[in-house]
Amino acid sequence: MTTVQQQQPTGELVKQAAQQVSDLMRAELRLAVAEIKDKGRSAGIGAGLLSGAGVAALYGGAALLAAVIAALALVMPVWLAALIVAVVLFVVAGVLGLLGRNRVNRASPPLPSQAMRTTRQDVAEIKARAHR
Repeated sequence: MTTVQQQQPTGELVKQAAQQVSDLMRAELRLAVAEIKDKGRSAGIGAGLLSGAGVAALYGGAALLAAVIAALALVMPVWLAALIVAVVLFVVAGVLGLLGRNRVNRASPPLPSQAMRTTRQDVAEIKARAHR
């Protein structure tokens, strides 16, 4: 008993297989694009929510600083309380800025030095083995 596939020439079967593989790859690509779009949309919403949280935290911090100034104003003039809080904030900003600059300088230049070193070792090893 012969099947339909046995009756078709091999070239036709190869052509059908190639077409099916092509169709499958296109379908997989469409699925990947849809998945990436969905994840991108979700990431965008998450980033917006994180931004909103950051703004709310910024205003909360400002309110907290106002409360500190008001508390200090109970024992000293308001201008002096505000000046003290401002000086403390500038000192914190300066320390954080210096720490950040040092971290950035340590990361420069952005070269993968360890990977480069091991690659050079690999090349040297290959050259040494090739000359044996």
